[in-house]
Parts: sequence; structure tokens; C-alpha cells
Amino acid sequence: MQTLLDVILPVFLVIGFGYVAVWRKLFPETGIDGVMRFTQNFAIPCLLFQAIAKIDLEASFDPGLLGSFYAGAAICFLLGIFGARVFFRREWEDCVAIGFCCLFSNSVLLGLPITERAYGADAMTGNFAIVALHSPFCYGLGITAMEITRNRGQSPLVMIRSVARAMFRNALVLAIGAGFIVNLSGAGLPGVVDDALTLIARAALPAALFALGGVLFQYRPEGDLRAIAMVCAITLIVHPALMWTFGKASGVEGEFFRSGVLTAAMAPGFNAYIFANMYGRAKRVAASSVLIATGSSILTVWLWLELLAGT
Repeated sequence: MQTLLDVILPVFLVIGFGYVAVWRKLFPETGIDGVMRFTQNFAIPCLLFQAIAKIDLEASFDPGLLGSFYAGAAICFLLGIFGARVFFRREWEDCVAIGFCCLFSNSVLLGLPITERAYGADAMTGNFAIVALHSPFCYGLGITAMEITRNRGQSPLVMIRSVARAMFRNALVLAIGAGFIVNLSGAGLPGVVDDALTLIARAALPAALFALGGVLFQYRPEGDLRAIAMVCAITLIVHPALMWTFGKASGVEGEFFRSGVLTAAMAPGFNAYIFANMYGRAKRVAASSVLIATGSSILTVWLWLELLAGT
């Protein structure tokens, strides 16, 4: 119970403040859209750029951690696609969008603050390693699958152009790439630039959590409850269970193991809705899954934290 009070509830209270503020019209929906754009396009990219530019790549990028996490994510992607097709008879394009909901865990807005609350700021090295590859991997896999599905029978060049265009318009991908360039060059960041980035990065997580609450109010659940329940089960239970199993088999230990399981246990990120909206497919399932899984994760994350305490 203490874990729930000390670690999880503060994060979800900030989300709740955003939800209530929009619900009671204390904060305009257009304002929430502006805060979300600020966090997604500026503050979080600054946070990730700074983290990747400074991270010890050799010590941080544990092959067992990354292999376990992303193998589990890819399996969940396939489970979502074929589950939607077999059980709900959705069109293939809808199935890919639903699969993306099962693939894209909320590694930044929920994974980072919950890990920080649970284990401290120095225990997030594994989180940053996962986040560094998260958008490139998930968008690369999701966009490739969707473009193959949409362009069946067309030239592979059309598909490659579509994938590249979507990837290199993503602010998170660009920030992570720039961070790798600075890190590998060994140039380092000038002190004044580093201080400015720190000021912006400090606003990233609290502002993003507040905005997430406002966004979740805008997309309340409507229909498709069985498909939504499948997404929630895969993201909140199956993915962390796969990460746990693969991580133990790969010898992942300590803070890397905790970071991997906790990140895998996060609800679908808002990018799941962005992906569905980008293609105009399964938008109701995506939006409702983000909302319901985020609320449900209060209890499931508590369960995973309790299990991790015994490792």
C-alpha cells in the first residue's frame, strides 16, 4: 500500500488534475493541445536529447535488456494484429492500428516518472536506453506494417518513402538522433546550453502528465469494449510478463531488469492514438484504450512493483 501512495498516486494525481481541469472547464481544450504540443515537440525532445547526449552508451545499452523488451513488444504487436483479425473480424488496416496500441507503451510520460518515484533519478539509465530506441523501433515497425498493408501490390519504393517521411518528421526521433551524434562525437554540450536544456527538461514530465489528463478527457470510451479489453490485457499483463521471462533468461539484473519490466507494464502511450489518427483507422479503440489502460495501470503497476520488490 505504501508503494501505491508514495510512487503511483502522485503521478496519477497530476494526470487527474489535468482531467478535472478540462472537465470542469477550468482549462480550455485548446490550451491542453498547446501544452501537449510543447511537451511532445520541445520539452520531451530536450529531455531525451540531453539524456542521450550524456549517457554512457557502453554501460547503458544492455543487449539483454533491449532484446527482452523489444522481443516482447514485437510479440504483443503481432498478438494485437491477429487478435483483432481472428476475434473481432476487423479490416487489416484496423488490425495494424490496434496492434500498434499493444506495441507502444507509455515509456516517457508514465515510465520515466514512475521509475523515478520508485527507485530515484539515478535508476533510470535502463529507461533512457529503452526510450532511445522506442520511437524509431515502434514507428518503424508500425508504419512499415501499415504501409505494406495499404500498398499491397504497389512499388516497394512507395512504401520506403512513406516510412522515411513519417520517421523523420517525428520530433522525438530527431532529438534522439541528435543526442547520439553529440554523444558519439565526444564534443559535449556547452555549459550554457546544458543549463538551458535542463530548465526546459524540468517542465517536461509534469506538464506532459497534466496535458495527458486533459487529452484523456477529450477521448472518453465509446464501444468496442472487447477490443479495448484485449489491448489492456496485452499491454498491462502480457508485455511485462514477457519482459520478465526473457529478461531472466537473458541474465538481465538489477536496475535494468526493473526498468524493463516497469516500462513494459505501462499503458499505451498517446502515440497509439496519434498513429491511429494518422491513418484514420481504429481511432475509437486507440483513444479508449489509452484512457482505460491508463486508469487500470494504477493497480497493475502496483502489482508489478510489489513483484519487483521480491527480486
